[in-house]
Amino acid sequence: MRTLVIIVLGCLFTLSSCTTQNKIIYNYLENMTDTSAVKPVLVKETVIQKNDLLSIQVYSASAEPQIDALYNLPELPGSTTSSNTQLRGFLVDQQGNIEYPRIGTIHAAGLTKSELADTIKAQLQGQLVKPSVIIRFLNYRITMLGELGNPGEINVPTEKVTILEAIGMAGGITDYGKKKEVKILRENNGERKLGIIDLTSDKIFQSPYYYLQQNDVVMVEQTRYKVRQMEQQRVTQQLGFALSIITSIALLYNIFK
Repeated sequence: MRTLVIIVLGCLFTLSSCTTQNKIIYNYLENMTDTSAVKPVLVKETVIQKNDLLSIQVYSASAEPQIDALYNLPELPGSTTSSNTQLRGFLVDQQGNIEYPRIGTIHAAGLTKSELADTIKAQLQGQLVKPSVIIRFLNYRITMLGELGNPGEINVPTEKVTILEAIGMAGGITDYGKKKEVKILRENNGERKLGIIDLTSDKIFQSPYYYLQQNDVVMVEQTRYKVRQMEQQRVTQQLGFALSIITSIALLYNIFK
């Protein structure tokens, strides 16, 4: 019985000492060289999608502000909080349309903000003097999942964010996150696409996923070292449980012997 206990203890010690000694941690832009002379990538304007929430404000050259108010959503009295602002937005429905005051149904999905603004201004010609339209996204958000310091949903008020900025806002990638295989799930007009970006590559700026879009889902998976460590912890716990049972049996055996 003592021999069995010694063997189990030896196995437990050997397993606990077999942790990964060399953790491979890739730095961001590890393989990057000076790119100041490289032609910059053209950033495309964000396209409006179904379920987007838009802030649309109409102004004109009229000296009577109450005229412009007829073409805007009424403000909620006594509060200007962000939550109330969102309630006053225009929701793009499942048909890709919005219902605009005194104009009616406007198809917005597939248009950029500037294109939708031009569409609304065309409808306002003859009704307002020199109309201008300002549009903003109220739900420009990115979902961050996996091996990050603070995974979750982040809001982007500037409506422009890179993959590096989003990861920074999420607390950075942990030591056990895959910097070489960051996945981005993107949906446009009902079509889902999965992109993979290498944060250590010198090609990062040329990737169509370097600039994120609203409603993107960024996934940072575990490296094999994290999986191995978790498996070692599980086996160690099982061996510890088995050792406690064997020790108890040995103790009882010695007592009754």
